[in-house]
Parts: sequence; structure tokens; C-alpha cells
Amino acid sequence: MTIKNYGQLNIAMIGQKSVPSRDGGIDVVVGELAPEMVKMGNVLTLFNRRRKYAKGTTLPKEYKGCSLVECYTINKRSLDALVYSYFATKKAIKMAKKGLLDVVHYHAEGPCFFLYKFPKKQKRKYRIVVTVHGIDSMRAKWKGLGSKVLKACENRIVKYADEIIVLSKNDHDYFMEKYGRETTIIPNGAMPAIFKQPNLIKEKWGLDKNQYLLSVTRIVPEKGLHYLIEAFLRVTEKTGSKVKLVLAGSFNHDKAYYDKIVNMCKDKENIVLTDFVCGEVLQELYSNALLYVLPSELEGMSMALIEAIAYQRPCLVSNIPENANVVGENGYLFESTSVESLTEKLEELLTAKEPLKVPCNNQMSWEEVASKTLEVYKGALDESSISE
Repeated sequence: MTIKNYGQLNIAMIGQKSVPSRDGGIDVVVGELAPEMVKMGNVLTLFNRRRKYAKGTTLPKEYKGCSLVECYTINKRSLDALVYSYFATKKAIKMAKKGLLDVVHYHAEGPCFFLYKFPKKQKRKYRIVVTVHGIDSMRAKWKGLGSKVLKACENRIVKYADEIIVLSKNDHDYFMEKYGRETTIIPNGAMPAIFKQPNLIKEKWGLDKNQYLLSVTRIVPEKGLHYLIEAFLRVTEKTGSKVKLVLAGSFNHDKAYYDKIVNMCKDKENIVLTDFVCGEVLQELYSNALLYVLPSELEGMSMALIEAIAYQRPCLVSNIPENANVVGENGYLFESTSVESLTEKLEELLTAKEPLKVPCNNQMSWEEVASKTLEVYKGALDESSISE
């Protein structure tokens, strides 16, 4: 599939926190997807969230051919996505009215609250596409009013989006069963692994090849790190294993949960909290881990898990469909939210005599993801597919 089938499209993307960054999986997705679309001859505008920067910092206006536009927000968990999406949507509507956009592509449910602000489909030549990266209203961090707002976002996606993209069959079935709404499944892509020797991580944390377990994730409740820490401590105490546990991630809104994780790791010499990592340090962590562990209760499609598979790491994951489908038959599963099940599986793998299995790396490249996404855009723009 080449861009000659489409012609040049003007595309805006809304939903990421900031590109370029690894602040979350969506930032990684947009940071990989958008430049691929530029390579195919399209014009991309990325609406980032405004953050606090050191005085005198010069903000980039461009990233790999994509224009970067900052939108005002309030940096509080309960308000961030809502405030940002209001201003991003206003900017997108203004651009579209001037004929500067063919597609407005939203990522995640949270930023979609203001979709109703767009004119009706019959009154506009541009189209609205939404990628749902997981059913956000189910996440543990959202309760009460936050969960109700996300459910309203979901309803507005179903009502106003011209096309909906999901990452997994599980989410496809959810939208079909609950709303009778068809969606297109396009999984996240994978970047080629860059293998590194354990130099920086040995110097910084004393980590050597095959001497640690790794989990790369934001420190939020639905990622299940509290289950992993408890299970790991039980296993190492029982077996006397000298293997370490490395938790590579940063605080993300939920300070109470972050403090809980820090306290669970306090004075534990065999647990390393790295905070945010990227670049060569992250490459070294992936390259040399004995086992990658993802104990999440809820996922869309974990970019970190896809990366671990690209680095040919054995993977132990909770048995939710979004994880089990990614690792396939060569992955190791435990019962989600069960410390006992995770403990049993960790002990089995850490005392195994045979080499551990590695999941098959059958993910699409980002070029393939971009091509399939452009197919969705074409379908949305095709007048024959628009019902009056």
C-alpha cells in the first residue's frame, strides 16, 4: 500500500501528552505513527499539552516533519485531558473551517468529550477518527465523576466519530456487543530492537545480564506493581535467589499509589526503582533482562510489552486478553490480581532448568500500521461510504 492510493492528506492528532516523549504509551504511538505518515507524503499537526518548562527553554515546533502545537491545560489528573481537549478541539475546528484538515484523529477516550462541538458529518468535508487505546472508564485510577466523564466520552465516540480504531479483538467485541458499533482492529507497531551490553545499568544500579526481572510501566494502580513486589519478595525469600527486580517507570498523577510502591520497596536491596528511563539505558534494560513481567489488571495494548518481545525477552504477564493475545502460546501467564498465582509462576520460572520460551515477534511495523490507518481515513473520506 502506498500513499499514491490516497494523495496528500492534512491530519491533526489529539490525545497525546507530548511528542516526542515516553510519558505514556499514547505518546510513543503518536511519536512513531505520525512521522511514518509524513514519509508517505502527508501533512501532520500534533496538538501537545502545555507543560511547565525551565525558564529560557525553547520548545520545538517540529518533530520528524510533524508540526507541534501546544494547547493550554491544567496539570491535574481530574482536569488535564478535559481542559486540553477543549482547547485542542477548538484549534482543530478552526483549522478545519479554513480547509486545512482532512482528518482529525483522536487518541484515547478521555480527550473525546468535546466531539459534539464539530458540525454534523453532512456539513463537513473532513472526517473524525478515534483510536481507543483501552476502555479508560474501567481503569482503577478513575472513580466517581471521572469514570462518569469517561463513559460520556465513550458514548460520544460512538455517536460522533466517523471511524473507530481499536487495538484488540477484545475491545472490538466490547463496542459491538455494547453499542452495535463496528470498529477496525489495528494493533500497535513494533520498532526493531537495538541490543546493548549492560554498561550504563551496571555502573548505575549494579545490574548484569540475566540477573534481574524487568517491568517498564507507569506507576499507577491498574499496572499491578503491588502484586509483583509482594510475589517477588515471597519467592526470593523462599528460594534464596539473588535475582533483582527492576521497576522502570515514573510517578503519574496518583501520588498515594506511588508512595505505596516506594514504601513497599523501602530498604529492599534487591528491588531497583529507576524512575523514568529512555534511550540507551532503556535499551540496555530490555537487552539484558532475564524475564519481563507485566502484572496489569487492565491494558489497551502495552507498548512496553511489545518492546520486550522485540528484544526477545521471555514474558510473564497477567492473563487478561490484551496481554495473553500479545504474548501468544510462548508467553507465560498468571491469574490477574492473584499474588498466589504470580508467586507460583515466578518460582517455577526462576528455578527452571530449561531455557525459558520467548514469544514470537509478529507485530506489524509502524510503516504497516500507518498504511492501515490511512486505509481507515480513506474509507471515512470516501463519499460513497457516507450515509446522508
